[in-house]
Amino acid sequence: MTATVIPDTTEVRPLGSFEAARLLVLRNYVVYRNAWKLFLTGFLEPVFYLLSIGIGVGALVTSFHVGGREVPYAAFVAPGMLAASAFNGALLDSTFNVFFKLKYVKLYDQMLATPLSTGDIARGEIAWGQLRGSTYAAAFLLVMLAMGLIESWWALLALPAVLLIGFAFSAVCMAATTWMRTFQDFDKITLVQLPLFLFSATFFPVDTYSGPVRWVVEATPLYRGVVLCRELTLGMVGWGSVVSVVYLVAMGVAGLMVVRRRLDALLLT
Repeated sequence: MTATVIPDTTEVRPLGSFEAARLLVLRNYVVYRNAWKLFLTGFLEPVFYLLSIGIGVGALVTSFHVGGREVPYAAFVAPGMLAASAFNGALLDSTFNVFFKLKYVKLYDQMLATPLSTGDIARGEIAWGQLRGSTYAAAFLLVMLAMGLIESWWALLALPAVLLIGFAFSAVCMAATTWMRTFQDFDKITLVQLPLFLFSATFFPVDTYSGPVRWVVEATPLYRGVVLCRELTLGMVGWGSVVSVVYLVAMGVAGLMVVRRRLDALLLT
């Protein structure tokens, strides 16, 4: 008696963009949920900077003017730390972690054996880096509120702002990581990270610089994020805020496009 084999006609449905990104974010959450200490250190770093420089040095600053207004020095530094925390969180996850998955454990090669595409991988990893950076920033925003360093209801938009900062830097940093060959290449990341942190009007106004130096600083991405957060928390929103939003959106979209092309070149050829 011959057994009848019924062919499996179940159609494998391609994953939608949102669903695929959600799966990658969930995967990263499962991996990192027991490594909460890593997130704690990322949150504490800007808090220590705020206490040491914003409060400590601020005690020596008798007056500080921003946009024609006199504000406490801590209220000036805190939004800079808010943007920097989103920047640092996004950068760390989109460089070191992505490099390890790409070059050593070959995780993305395994993902491509599933219905996921390189575009799904790019969106999922960027979304996770964005969420990690914004988690640091959201916790820091609560610290600012508790310390009385928020002076406007516009600060409600600071959380979407740090999400945007995280998106922009996650995309660009992941794109840069696809060109790295060894861990020694991360010295170049540090070479860019530290000057951005120190000279993006984080601790002193941009008008401290003059001429071409000021133009260069104003063109840097972290400066746009710092200024946007500062304008929101101090209630100084204007057309400059729109410029910062457009800048960061364009930066994130461009980075996402480059990441997808680079993953195609590295994994599909």
